[in-house]
Amino acid sequence: MSRKMALRDLKVIDCATLFAGPLAATVLGDFGADVVKVEHPKGDPARSHGYAKDGVGLWWKMLGRNKRCVTLNLSTPEGQRIFRELAREADVVIESFRPGTFERWGLTYEVLSRENPGLILARVTGFGQKGPYKNRPGFGTLAESMSGFAHITGQPDGPPTLPPFGLADGIAALATACAILIALQARETTGRGQVVDLAIIEPILTILGPQPTVYDQLGIVQQRSGNRSVNNAPRNTYRTRDGRWVATSTSAQNVAERVMKLVGHPEFIQESWFATGRGRAEHADELDEVVSRWIAERTQDEVIKEFEKAGAAVAPIYDISDIMRDPQYQALESITTVDDPELGPVKMQNVLFRLSETPGEIRWPGPKLGEHNREVYAALGLDERDLKELSAKGVV
Repeated sequence: MSRKMALRDLKVIDCATLFAGPLAATVLGDFGADVVKVEHPKGDPARSHGYAKDGVGLWWKMLGRNKRCVTLNLSTPEGQRIFRELAREADVVIESFRPGTFERWGLTYEVLSRENPGLILARVTGFGQKGPYKNRPGFGTLAESMSGFAHITGQPDGPPTLPPFGLADGIAALATACAILIALQARETTGRGQVVDLAIIEPILTILGPQPTVYDQLGIVQQRSGNRSVNNAPRNTYRTRDGRWVATSTSAQNVAERVMKLVGHPEFIQESWFATGRGRAEHADELDEVVSRWIAERTQDEVIKEFEKAGAAVAPIYDISDIMRDPQYQALESITTVDDPELGPVKMQNVLFRLSETPGEIRWPGPKLGEHNREVYAALGLDERDLKELSAKGVV
């Protein structure tokens, strides 16, 4: 491990399951944190989620990277005792069990912080630690539904639309990592840790913009508008002559004017309604008609070249094969190759961002189940015979 990694002295226990909590731990591990992944002896469900090759889960290779993996049954008294020993030396514990579960296992923050007052306990659940819904099963899909995201996503005459991936979980993961770092910074002043209570329904609500304020002040409920925006136009996806697609946005007034000049209709710029994004959005049909006609007469490459020449915003609609070939992603090294002992070279997303002095690094992909049991538990004084006995009891 590079000694320049920013979080190299941070010790994290990840006993969360599936995506939001574990991905937050992955982010911390990417920047040097020593992350110990505590899984039930049957394994985290993420190991078998999604596509697999030769029986090896591919999502897990990314989600479990930079983690040391141990097995431990937290529902057993011996498992709870071992977990308390692990938590005694940790800076952060991330868990995602239903509220009350850690309490039932005797792993409350009061218990854990008694011997480790600086501990940060990050609790990631669907609905948070309080309120009438706290004991409901919580998944990202429910957050995407209840946050208002699904209501505004899709065509105006179509049904509410859910994303085909873990959007709410991903947003919650980044929020959790941020919350943990804020709590650690506070510890520098107070000397004490604290509990992070993160409900997956909240971060996605935050990024949906000013909807609560607009509803409070104007009584407006935003509706589905397809690929269009209620705040500016033209903003849509458009089919090119060669059957490919591009997207454009005109959030800035000068960009909207450049687009109209490019497509040969500068007269729109003189209209009074064209002076504001909201006004243009109310005339989206007219603007889309001229933009889509111009784009339909050209190939995707021609459209992008002309838009760039005019200083207007445009992007091709990519699938993952396009992303893998794109020179900008290649320049940023957004996709990297990691050597995996089970699969060989594996491509996956690189660390989230680049730091000039303390860069992140993928040191290894998701390990096998229990791969680090001996290494981690040896530090607690457990030898090979102890582990065999614990395994026979179903503890590890």
